[in-house]
Amino acid sequence: MTTVPRSFEILLVPGFPRGGTGAPDPATALRSAVVTATGETGASGYPRYVGEGFEADIDPLTRTVEAVLVDGAELDYGLTVRIAAGAPNE
Repeated sequence: MTTVPRSFEILLVPGFPRGGTGAPDPATALRSAVVTATGETGASGYPRYVGEGFEADIDPLTRTVEAVLVDGAELDYGLTVRIAAGAPNE
């Protein structure tokens, strides 16, 4: 059984880098936040994390944000939320 990380740093960034892969540069993020596990499972079936206006369902194995609300709203087109490289994930 895998351990669910207690927190992640997530970044709100404009789109994906060229090729759609690679970690976003925190310096270019429009906003960042450390989100903490709530102990609940989100509608996506992944653990729910909240903090600093973000509510995200994150797959802890792939470090992928599966669902997200920012300040209670869905993201506008052209924006994406990614896990920061080297993000805290206790």
